[in-house]
Amino acid sequence: MSQIGIPLRAALLLGFCLSASLPAAEPAPKAEPIRYHLADCHLHYLDFLQHTDGIQAVLAAMNKAGVDESMISGMPLVKEWSPTEHLQPQYYLDDDARCYWYSATDIEVAREVSALPDTDRKRFHPFICGFNGADRNAVEHVRKMLKWYPHFWQGIGEVMTRHDDLTALTYGEPAHADSPSLDPIYDLAAENDIPVSVHSDISSVWKREPIYLNEIETAVRNHPKTRIIWCHAGISRRINVPTITDELKRMLTTYPNLSIDLSWVVFDNYLVRDGKPADNWIALIEEFPTRFMIGSDKVGAFGDYPPEMQRYYRLLDKLQPETAKKVARDNFLALLPTHAAK
Repeated sequence: MSQIGIPLRAALLLGFCLSASLPAAEPAPKAEPIRYHLADCHLHYLDFLQHTDGIQAVLAAMNKAGVDESMISGMPLVKEWSPTEHLQPQYYLDDDARCYWYSATDIEVAREVSALPDTDRKRFHPFICGFNGADRNAVEHVRKMLKWYPHFWQGIGEVMTRHDDLTALTYGEPAHADSPSLDPIYDLAAENDIPVSVHSDISSVWKREPIYLNEIETAVRNHPKTRIIWCHAGISRRINVPTITDELKRMLTTYPNLSIDLSWVVFDNYLVRDGKPADNWIALIEEFPTRFMIGSDKVGAFGDYPPEMQRYYRLLDKLQPETAKKVARDNFLALLPTHAAK
């Protein structure tokens, strides 16, 4: 997720201790002149309380950022407000309360997008996400959404599997990308010609080896007819795998049904360090120019959406013009079902 939180009590203590010495906050960066036509491969219309700035706020932000089209999904989890907490948490890391699964998030997205005029509605590509991937019943929810809203859904995800602290804060047994409960969902996606976007951390915060790579690899290998988008290239908070580009190269060479979502922390932690795109990532993207895509990973709030998307200009400017066009827009749109163009 693109927002950043720390436990509430720690935040209050830190603010009390450091407020006298901290410099004034810098103003939020403004939108740049539009230089690329973009498609957002990863946007959550709702946050962890199922709140949102609204669909018109999304459209206005997209217009400022030069984003022509966007994936849109709800949020499959709700942050519980514990009776022991005086302040309502706004994000999953704000305190130690658990998160629970919330399937009505898909209904909210369907209602909002369906109510738009055709011109605006066609700019959005809705994904189903409101299910617990560790539950073998989850496929029934996906089937129901496809039946209730025929030719509406254009993908599945973000499927939450291994996800840093969110995994520990969520009720129940966590899903893994290769959980048997997800197999019928991957198969259903292939049957309906829609991609699946999966969050599956490549490692833990304590290791520098890709100890969980086998989970996403098993899913991709066992479902060759399913187009799978690996969210954030397997990167999450505090995950540091020095061999990540080598692992991605092997995966992309081996599995033609795999694509890579470059949204969220992978940008600052790997792609662009100190304002300069990393040479090894540029080389990797140029070697697989049709397999990478960009996204905002915004969560219900869109005030800083334009700079979040336009930061990718620094990456796109270093790519060959044709590669930049594909990464900026074409690669994500190419994964969508044929009915998405109608």
